[in-house]
Amino acid sequence: MTDLLAGPIADRHAALGASFAAFGGWDMPVSYAGTVAEHTAVREAVGIFDVSHLGKASVSGPGAADFVNRTLSNDLGKIVPGKAQYTLCCNESGGVVDDLIAYLVGDDEVFLVPNAANTAGVVAMLSAAAPDEITVTDRHREYGVFAVQGPRAVDVLSAVGLPTDMEYMAFVDADLPTAAGSCPVRVCRTGYTGERGYEILPRWAESGAVFDTLLAAVSDHGGQPAGLGARDTLRTEMGYALHGHELAPDISPVQARVGWAVGWKKPEFFGRDALVAEKATGPVRRLYGLKATGRGVPRADCVVRAVGGAADGRIGHCTSGTFSPSLKQGIALALIDTAAGVEVGSEVVVDVRGRDLPCEVVALPFVASHV
Repeated sequence: MTDLLAGPIADRHAALGASFAAFGGWDMPVSYAGTVAEHTAVREAVGIFDVSHLGKASVSGPGAADFVNRTLSNDLGKIVPGKAQYTLCCNESGGVVDDLIAYLVGDDEVFLVPNAANTAGVVAMLSAAAPDEITVTDRHREYGVFAVQGPRAVDVLSAVGLPTDMEYMAFVDADLPTAAGSCPVRVCRTGYTGERGYEILPRWAESGAVFDTLLAAVSDHGGQPAGLGARDTLRTEMGYALHGHELAPDISPVQARVGWAVGWKKPEFFGRDALVAEKATGPVRRLYGLKATGRGVPRADCVVRAVGGAADGRIGHCTSGTFSPSLKQGIALALIDTAAGVEVGSEVVVDVRGRDLPCEVVALPFVASHV
C-alpha cells in the first residue's frame, strides 16, 4: 500500500482534533467540529479549508500562454494577465483528464492548479506537447493552498491586511504579515463553495504561519476550520463537478454541462475534434440535479430508473450524492441517458441499497450562488 502524502500543516490539523481520510493520495482532514457545523459556518459566516493537496505547475517560456491555449480547452485569450480561468485538459476522445484553474501571469508564464491525483498526468501531457522553448514544471509541493470562504471572507482578509477588491477570478500577489514575518502569497478570488471567497497560496515552508494568521481572523469573525466533508456538501449543493465523479476520462464536458469551459471557436486544443463532433450530434447522456422527495439520501453509483420502470430499467447513475445541510434533504448529481427524455420537473427513482427513493429532476445549482 502506498503511503499517503501529508500536507504542510498536518500538525495543525491534528492539534485541532481533525479526523482524517485518504483522498487523491493525500491524508486529508475530513472534519473538525462536524460536517454540518462546518458547512453552516461557510454558508452563514466563514470557513477556512486547507487544500494544499491540490497540484501546482508552471508553464513558462516565450509564448507560454499561446501554448496553453493550444492545449487546454478554454480560451485563454478571453482573459488578461492577473485573471484566472477554469479550464479542462481533455484526451483524444473528448474525455476529461483533469479540470484545473489557469492563472495567466503573462504571455510567457501560466500557473496551473490541477487536482492532486492528476497533476503528474497533466504535466506529462503538456510536457510531451511542448516545443523546446517551453518548460512545464511540476511544483506540487512548493506551495500550500488555503480557501477562505463565506459571507465574512472579505472581513477576514481585510483584518489580516490582504487585498479583497479584485473581480471574480482575478488574482494579485501580496505580502501577509505573520508572527514569523512577512510572507509572500498569491490571493485569488476563487473557490469551490458558491460563497464569496478567496484562495491564498503561500510558499510550502511558510504555510503554517500563514494558516495560523488566517485561522485566528476566521475565528474572530465567527468562523471555523472546515474539512473535506463540508467541501463536498458545499460543492454538491452548487452542482460543481468533481473529477472522478462528474468529470472523468470517459465523461466529456458536453455530458457534464461544462461546455462553457470550452473555447469552441479555437482551432486547436486537446480533444477538439471529438468534442466538436459530440456537440453537433448531441451527447448520449447529460448531467442533472436530483432532489429526494422521499426519505433517504442518494449516493454516488446508485442506479437511476424511470418511474414505474422495470427493476433492470436503468436510465443512468448518480455521480455524487449527499445530505444537503442547507435544504435538509438528500440531493444528487446524475448522468442520465438522453434517450430517457428526462427534463427539469421529471420524476425518477434512485435505487438506494435496494430501496426505491423517489427524486425530482431539478435545475442546478440546488442553492443560490453568492460568489
